[in-house]
Amino acid sequence: MRMLPRIVPCVVLTALAAVFSFLCSRPAPAQDASSNLKPWRDGVVEAKSDAGFVFMASKGGFAAKEGLDLNMIQFKGDALALRGMLAGELESYEGNPGAPLLAASRGADIKVIGCYWPVLTNAIFVKQGISSVADLKGKAFAISSPGALPDLFARVVLEQNNLTDSDVKFAVMGSDADRFRALSAGIADAAVISTEFAPIAEQQGLKLLVHPHDAAPNYLRFCIYTSSTVLKQRHDDVVHFLTAEMKALRYALASRDKVLDLTRQVTDAKPDDPRPGYVFDEVTKYSAIDPAMPIPLAKLDWLQDLLVKTGNLSTKIDVKTIVDDGPRQEALAQAGK
Repeated sequence: MRMLPRIVPCVVLTALAAVFSFLCSRPAPAQDASSNLKPWRDGVVEAKSDAGFVFMASKGGFAAKEGLDLNMIQFKGDALALRGMLAGELESYEGNPGAPLLAASRGADIKVIGCYWPVLTNAIFVKQGISSVADLKGKAFAISSPGALPDLFARVVLEQNNLTDSDVKFAVMGSDADRFRALSAGIADAAVISTEFAPIAEQQGLKLLVHPHDAAPNYLRFCIYTSSTVLKQRHDDVVHFLTAEMKALRYALASRDKVLDLTRQVTDAKPDDPRPGYVFDEVTKYSAIDPAMPIPLAKLDWLQDLLVKTGNLSTKIDVKTIVDDGPRQEALAQAGK
């Protein structure tokens, strides 16, 4: 399978420029003398129906209890958040391991410090009339930026079904919501989208074709990343950040109503929107979140093998070199195992 050409559409470049213009024009966050909280900037993918889990550490007060003023900055995709972290505009970010592995292979300073969402929750949705992956040949397939989760998951499924990237017409589109709208409007024939859209897909004439639990059980959804510079300069704050995340996720898993309320608050979802509840129940069904945040080296290496197959990665690295499990172990001790 040949590598996707690294020509980024103008809309992506424009979005990236806007993101960095916004970040770089902002003054460095100042410490609040009255509360004595230390600023921490964490990049996350644009809020959707899993926001109750993702934002609980910040919105639920868990970070503040750990002495941090946690500012969660949203990006259209995790590849953009990675660039923000490498530029020093974020202390950490949360996303799929694909882009970090590619960046690390080129010498980027990046460390995996925990993986809290070990099960993928992005699926392939298609228009009615498409009944198999083979039917995607020659069709327009909506993904996100090269190396990001939707792009790589699409390649996993194509490779499993003896198709190559040249057998489909990839179209780079921003967020899950963007890809869902494109699919609903007939601009695309297939798209990699969060499974949260499953309860509203049928009314749009769409269906879920491939579920990640079946197609990619080894695919990690979210890990947390930082740099060796941040680890060296703010080690204790890294530990407090991870402690807050662990406590928040434990609370969230035991508090369905609170998670749904926070999701609606962050995303402005209506009370009758079925997606927040669907996501929570899917997380429970598949044990998709692990508050202990173990870092599975075997799954990271599996993803490297995939990147080599797709031509995105020419030479594998020792994944141990981009992992620092020390802060997570300290956080486990603070959070109580």
